[in-house]
Amino acid sequence: MTAEITRRHALLAAGFGGVLLPHTLSAQPVAKPAELKVGITTFLSGPASVFGVPGRRAAEWLFDEINRAGGIGGVPVRPFFVDEGPGTEHLVGEFRRLVQSEGVHVMFASISSGSCLACTPLSDELRKTTILWDCGTQRSFEEGPHPFAFRTQGYGTPEVLAPLLYLLKHKPDFRSIAVLNQDYAWGRDSWELWKTAMDALKPGVRVVAEMFPRFNSTDFSTEITRLLALRPDVVLTTSWGGELTTLIRQATERRLLERSLFVMPVGEPSMPALARTMPAGHIIGARGDHWINHPAPRDRAAFDRFIEGYRTRFSEYPIYPVHHMAQAIWALQAAYAKAIEAKSGGWPNDQELANAFRGLTFPTPTASITLREDGQGLEEQIVGLSSFTERFPYAVPEKMIRYPAAEISAPVGQKSTDWLKTLRPGMETRVGAAL
Repeated sequence: MTAEITRRHALLAAGFGGVLLPHTLSAQPVAKPAELKVGITTFLSGPASVFGVPGRRAAEWLFDEINRAGGIGGVPVRPFFVDEGPGTEHLVGEFRRLVQSEGVHVMFASISSGSCLACTPLSDELRKTTILWDCGTQRSFEEGPHPFAFRTQGYGTPEVLAPLLYLLKHKPDFRSIAVLNQDYAWGRDSWELWKTAMDALKPGVRVVAEMFPRFNSTDFSTEITRLLALRPDVVLTTSWGGELTTLIRQATERRLLERSLFVMPVGEPSMPALARTMPAGHIIGARGDHWINHPAPRDRAAFDRFIEGYRTRFSEYPIYPVHHMAQAIWALQAAYAKAIEAKSGGWPNDQELANAFRGLTFPTPTASITLREDGQGLEEQIVGLSSFTERFPYAVPEKMIRYPAAEISAPVGQKSTDWLKTLRPGMETRVGAAL
């Protein structure tokens, strides 16, 4: 009778997309594979490739290093790359192909928040461990549980709240603001987060313009003309990649940054391209704590080795997508080590690997990151003012403040917009420490 029930369960699972109960999955022995296949989605074309290509380079470099050292759990790693550039439909199709045809063991997805919102549900359907290695939308884990998805860095809420707290401390008397964000999930979501938090922490700020040019825009003359006429105290832009670089160049040419304080929560990757044309004194973030001029990393020697190792191989300084890709890979190593130890040396199946990610803490050169029970990583944030030194040929932050992740992240089970409404004025004096 027991054998017949087991057979029926197997047939039912096959008829409903192969969905098996976690305890059933865990009971199946898994042979160690000849290679560990990792699918990675990133922008390899278009303006966003200024993020995506460094991410790919980081993966290739670090997996080469790992393979020279014996692989992960004794298994060499083989990455498969997918270009996000052609759009969501292409990306979803490639995600399925890698899992169902190539047999990848883990997926890394993605840079775009829109891409992550499309791919995260696939982790549920395909029951495949998926690391959200760079996207920032808070919606990934706040709109429902995803037992096979994990984000190995921070996300939109702390990445937007930290620059807002910095602004309130640096320029507490600002009275008007305009927003100029890309018209897609991240641009819209990040403005909602900022506006909700700003209304709670500094009620009465006048929003003079809300502008959302299409994604991949190359001409911001209309928006700049409008901002020059409105003269807001602050211009917020969570735009990134080639678009932010183009925006700042065009705005600087027309002296907009002399009239308004710009806040750029994801500005760090554009600094090398802008070089000395980026004006000093504007608020810049790096979606984390891995600024190249970090004054007090957790492991200075490891931090310097990472920076110089990437720079030596690719003749450029690493930007935050490089760090985020590295964090995903370090988390992958730590999770496999944890899962293999739990099986007394055996190779984990998909469920056992996912179980190892939940609650995982892994070190980085700058600090450590913990994955909460909802799959969201907690990462410190460092924000500062653009400045120039003799050491670097582009703007780096000064007057830096480090914000602890747990204090600027919505608690598990709460939506960010609901939590942000509970914040009270004066938070900028209670949270964060100068470096």
